[in-house]
Amino acid sequence: MARLTLMMLLSILAAGCSVLPESRAPERTSTARDTRSLPPPIARNPESRMCLADLSQRKARFTPLTDAYYERGCSAVNSVNLTALAADDGELFVTNLGPVYCPLASDFAAWAQYGVDRAARQMLGSRLVRIETFGSYSCRNVAGSSRRSAHARAQAIDVAAFVLADGRRITVKDGWARGGAELRFLQRVQDSACRRFGTVLGPNYNAAHRDHFHLEQGGGGFCR
Repeated sequence: MARLTLMMLLSILAAGCSVLPESRAPERTSTARDTRSLPPPIARNPESRMCLADLSQRKARFTPLTDAYYERGCSAVNSVNLTALAADDGELFVTNLGPVYCPLASDFAAWAQYGVDRAARQMLGSRLVRIETFGSYSCRNVAGSSRRSAHARAQAIDVAAFVLADGRRITVKDGWARGGAELRFLQRVQDSACRRFGTVLGPNYNAAHRDHFHLEQGGGGFCR
């Protein structure tokens, strides 16, 4: 009897071993994402989110950028990549911009529509289609000093020229020197900028600004 019982147990164990490979749970496929190629998340505080919402309401075309801190005290925080802005009956483009501090981008969008496009229509008889710049972010000092420029924080834009729908291209350098209607237009848009930006510098300031308007977010209301 004991021998019969032992033989039955051995038979059951042998049958169990033949079943195990078929009943084994399938291997899991990992669902974890490889984040090595993904950009880091963009952390936004309430103030930053409000600025992005305002920029969207202005119908600007932009991309929020990840905060960046560079050596020598330079940074681009709460900044966007700005490519196009709203006009009264369409949009206008902006060239050569790097990161732009979001509040500056919002003020720039309003100035382009209400201060530049409308001035072009009223004074020159043609709408604005493009604003050409010398850029925004640049890790550098104020010319002739050891103080960091607002460009080193992406808080300044240098505007070089305006292109109209009728093909005219009005540069700050040539239009200021030429006089007439172009000069009056440039003076009007600079005056408008002085009401929106903390610091505005143009050809009347010094030779370094003879070919552009420097538009800065802060600075305490200096306009020259």
